[in-house]
Amino acid sequence: MDAFTNIFDFPKKINYKNELLAGFTVAMTMIPESLSFAILAGLSPLTGLYAAFLMGLITAVFGGRSGMVSGGAGATVVVLIALAKSHGVEYLFATVALAGVFQILVGVFKLGKFVRLIPQPVMYGFLNGLAVIIFMAQVEQFKFVDGNGAVHWLQGSSLYIMAGLTAFTIAIVYFFPKLTKVVPASLVAIIIVFGLVLGLNIHTKTVADIAHISGSFPAFHIPAVPFSLETLKIIFPYALIMAGVGLIESLLTLSMVDEITNSKGNANRESVAQGLANITNGFFAGMGGCAMVAQTLVNLNAGSRARLSGIIASITILIIILVGAPFIEKIPMAALVGVMMMVAISTFQWVSIRIVNKMPKSDIFVGVIVAMITIVLHNLALAVLVGVIIASLVFAWDNAKRIRARKYVDEDGVKYYEISGPLFFGSVTAFAEKFDPAADPDKVVVDFKESRIVDMSAIDALDKLSRRYHELNKTLHLRHLSEDCRKILKTAEAVIDVSIEDDPTYKVMPEK
Repeated sequence: MDAFTNIFDFPKKINYKNELLAGFTVAMTMIPESLSFAILAGLSPLTGLYAAFLMGLITAVFGGRSGMVSGGAGATVVVLIALAKSHGVEYLFATVALAGVFQILVGVFKLGKFVRLIPQPVMYGFLNGLAVIIFMAQVEQFKFVDGNGAVHWLQGSSLYIMAGLTAFTIAIVYFFPKLTKVVPASLVAIIIVFGLVLGLNIHTKTVADIAHISGSFPAFHIPAVPFSLETLKIIFPYALIMAGVGLIESLLTLSMVDEITNSKGNANRESVAQGLANITNGFFAGMGGCAMVAQTLVNLNAGSRARLSGIIASITILIIILVGAPFIEKIPMAALVGVMMMVAISTFQWVSIRIVNKMPKSDIFVGVIVAMITIVLHNLALAVLVGVIIASLVFAWDNAKRIRARKYVDEDGVKYYEISGPLFFGSVTAFAEKFDPAADPDKVVVDFKESRIVDMSAIDALDKLSRRYHELNKTLHLRHLSEDCRKILKTAEAVIDVSIEDDPTYKVMPEK
């Protein structure tokens, strides 16, 4: 019983009114987004709603922290659009399940902490690229397919009606929060536009024109793909990308909630919950997903601090699937397009443009490259990976320039080199150039009080330096090595010939 109450945070003091209202509000904001993303990926709107229900419920119960909301999110779905178009929806379900397995492995092997290695410019580029993709996808809804399968832009009155309703939706989403934030603006916009179209009998594109929803409970369904190595080759890269993107977004959302609530979530537990939810999605015809930043903020702003609101939101979505299908089919596409355009605008990191003149040029370059890869290739994981690599190389280059050597000779004729800055693969060339073995006296001391030996390249550089002095019958001593540097050199004894001089007055506390 204790385990059950712990899962639902019942031992904590819960404000049930806040949790209930937050849950309903979150459900209402998730529905338009899940529908829109499913339609954007060319899937049945029902796969989006199933994802919202399954992801929301499983992560609310088993996730790494309370107050966080997951659903059929855009970042993960965008990754799978190309696969769904080329191989069909069954391959998409198989990919979602495999991505879930990868996410569980990340949690089990406690690799969640590595998300911290993603620099801010990479995140700006990632989110800006995603915003452009979402926005451009909405523009596609202003086209229609004729009887011959050719795609045309809407013409005449149908175009004006669609554009007018979309603009009206955007205006409501933008201005309504200035009146009140009790009810989600996106929900109000959809209801008003829905009422307007119904009341004035306006003929415009609706969800039913895209796909029909048969509102039923999600049924167990093994993805109908050949169980072969060929299938694995097709889905493996997509699953890896989706798992990476899903975890990046989920764990960054978790960090955001930690900051807002001044508490600590469990990144590895969240990874396992995300994986479990995606595996379930794969076998219950959901499109998969991850944590949703906007819905999580809505949940926290509504006063939720426990898991209950997430559970209520999911059950609300299930009830809407079961009894609300006829209404959902009548929702005008213009309303969903308007809502998603506003999602795109809010996803775009406008602050990255405001602070562009204050950012280093390398950071601007990283952000632009990540955004371009995201927009052109729709490959969000590749974009993030390239961004991290470029940012790492820039960091290495900056540090390589920081190696310095202060030189002096004492009264006994011993020459000292006081090194400052890290010694690693990027700085070894500059380090070697600082020494002059031929002109140096017989005894040389290299002082590492303000430096660190970081990698194998550094050890190799020290070995080569010691050999240069040894060949001239001169001795080289290393002083003030920190404990971890000594461990590295101890490990490398087989390849290095250096005399380490102990200094009794200088001891570094070993790392625990």
